[in-house]
Parts: sequence; structure tokens; C-alpha cells
Amino acid sequence: MVTLRMIMQGKEAGSIIGKKGDNVKKFREDSGAKINISDSSCPERIVTVTGTTDQIFKAFTMICKKFEEDIVNTHNSTTLPKPPVTLRLIVPASQCGSLIGKGGAKIKEIRELTGASIQVASEMLPNSTERAVTVSGQADAITQCIYNICCVMLESPPKGATIPYRPKPCVPPVMLPSSCGGQAFSIQGQQILLPPSHPNATQPDVSPHCVPLPPPCFISLRARLQTHSLICIIIRDVYPGMNAAMAAGIPQFAPRQAGPGANMSAQTHEMTIPNDLIGCIIGRGGAKINEIRQLSGATIKIANADEGSSDRKVTIMGSLETIHAAQYMINAR
Repeated sequence: MVTLRMIMQGKEAGSIIGKKGDNVKKFREDSGAKINISDSSCPERIVTVTGTTDQIFKAFTMICKKFEEDIVNTHNSTTLPKPPVTLRLIVPASQCGSLIGKGGAKIKEIRELTGASIQVASEMLPNSTERAVTVSGQADAITQCIYNICCVMLESPPKGATIPYRPKPCVPPVMLPSSCGGQAFSIQGQQILLPPSHPNATQPDVSPHCVPLPPPCFISLRARLQTHSLICIIIRDVYPGMNAAMAAGIPQFAPRQAGPGANMSAQTHEMTIPNDLIGCIIGRGGAKINEIRQLSGATIKIANADEGSSDRKVTIMGSLETIHAAQYMINAR
């Protein structure tokens, strides 16, 4: 038996579940695999598939075919090339070395054998000992790739304890009216976190640095992030350490007060993107990559394609927060 976990956005998980759970029920019955989907309290949902390699192969065949149908239906009225099916697997970091192989030999073999693009993240997912493995291509190619990954995982079991990745609930900040300073604050439970300097930060009968949740008239920043003017307001008016990516409600990057110990120093991170996916990152006329730069606050450079290489090097520079935000948005593409 082997277990594979995937990270999915709510819409993707909804496609697998289907109306009244009809799709996932059929997938379970036809494949014989156990398929569990985490609740919808987080923007990201975890889909867990457990079974024999044959059962998992059947389950992923149906899942990928469903995603391929969704892509066809979505892009049916356009002449633009249809994007590939993309899955983000979660693999224990101790098994990623076996998946990559010596000098990248194993992962290259899987790419050539299946025709799918497979990319292993260089860093572990937050608060876990697991890494994201992105697989993309045609549905048949992906299922063949998944089968090969299962074989590698069975041959090389994880070493030591694995701390699983668990997505954190994302609550978008709210904008207080001008009478409260026009600043944005994050919600925690039924309270709003305030910077220590705020006049209400030490109100009696509430926890330090918190005030009760304001009336529902306050404006959701996520709902209005479409306008560039709001992004500028966020950057200018919100307390130090807050950036536009945080205001967008990107998971794991909630606003926090800058101060001693805050990691604001410039850093550099490199990652590789398959050539067949780089267009999704850049966008038409560079629109997508410019959007990622603006929202994350990071400097992002994409190297020219090297002759004979199937990947492009992407260099991200900035603070740790801006790098993480840029990485998240690139992976989400």
C-alpha cells in the first residue's frame, strides 16, 4: 500500500468532489482506492489517495481525465493553446533524493519515459518535512508519471519521522475607517490584532494588542485588491512589515509587526521551472510575472533557456517574506 497526498485549490477539489459528492464516490468505487479530501476551511485543500499502485493508477487516471475535461470546457471558446493538467504532490523530503536520483538521473528517466514534466521543489513546505513535487502534462502522461513515483516511494520508504504539511486557514485583513487610522489589521478568531502603538491596544477586558471584531461594514481588502490604487494605499499606510501580497490574503504570510528579530534583510533564492510551464509564469507580454513582482514585492529574474536544458532558472531576490510570497504565487500558477 502507498499513500499520495496532493495540494489543491478549492475549485480543483470541488471538481473532484462533484455535485453531492458524486464524482469522488465514483472514483472510489471504480478504482478501489481510498480518497479523502480535507475540509474547506483553508484556501488549499489536501487530497489523500491510498491504495495499491494499480488502485492509485486508476484513481489518478480518473482525476486527471476530469481535470482535462475541465480545461477543455473552460478554453473551448478560445483559440489560445490549452494549458497542461498540473498536480502538486506532497512527498516526504527523505524520499525526494530517491525520486531525483544521482545527478538527476532518475527524474530525467521518468520525464523521458512518460513525457510528463516533473519538478521537485528545492525547499520544504512550511512547518513540515515534506516537499512539493509538481507534475504537469497530458492526462495519460501524468498518470504514467504518478505510477513511476509510486514505485520509487515503495522502493525507498521515508526515513525517520515525517512532519506532514498542513495548510493554515487564511483570513483576509480588514480595512479600518479613517477614524481608526485607515490601517489594515488581521483577524484572529473574533478579534483584530493591533500594533502595540495603537491607542486601543491596551483596552481593559480584552487580550493585549487585541480589540473586539468591528461591525461588518469594514471593507475586505481581498475584494478590492483588483485596483492598483488600493495596493499603493496598503503599502503606504499599513504598519511596517505589511506588503501587498499579505493584503491579498496569501496563505502563511499574514501581516506582522516589524521590529527586533524581523527578517527584513535582502536574500536570494533560486528555483527551476520546466520550459513548457515558463509561459504560464511570464504571461502574455510579461503580464503575469510583472503582477507577481508587484504583489510580492520581490525582484524576479528569469534566465534565458540554455541549449539542451529542459528547465529555466528563476532567481528571486528580496526579504524572506517577499521571497516566500513570490514562490507561493509562482507555484500556484
